[in-house]
Amino acid sequence: MHPFPRDHFSGLVSVGEHEVSVVLRRIISLLIAFPLGAALVAIAVSNRHPVQLILDPFRPETPALSVQLPFYAYLLGSLVLGVILGGMATWMGQSRWRRTARTQGQRAQRFQAEADRLARERDANISSGVAANASAPKALAIAGR
Repeated sequence: MHPFPRDHFSGLVSVGEHEVSVVLRRIISLLIAFPLGAALVAIAVSNRHPVQLILDPFRPETPALSVQLPFYAYLLGSLVLGVILGGMATWMGQSRWRRTARTQGQRAQRFQAEADRLARERDANISSGVAANASAPKALAIAGR
């Protein structure tokens, strides 16, 4: 709802609720993203020392498979892996709703095609009925006077 009457301020641009919510969502995400990014940079700078990840549970003293990376690489890698796995879980959880939307869309297309076909038939019947009535002699019925 606009705080000013439109008659007095016709030059004002009306802003819908959707646009306001999009702008608020962007502001909130920026207020969260910038501090989070700064914290990640601080963690990366403070954790530059190399750490060995041992992937051999049977001989940790002399591992057959190990990786040595800076500690922040493990932190950021686990963050990226978590985002990817969370996105996949969400996507798989929404598959039911995507299937329902696809089915309903196909159903709506069938109903629209049926409505269009019936409208064409109705228009054809009306135009053929007008042509038949034009060629037939006209009879007037006069109610009892």
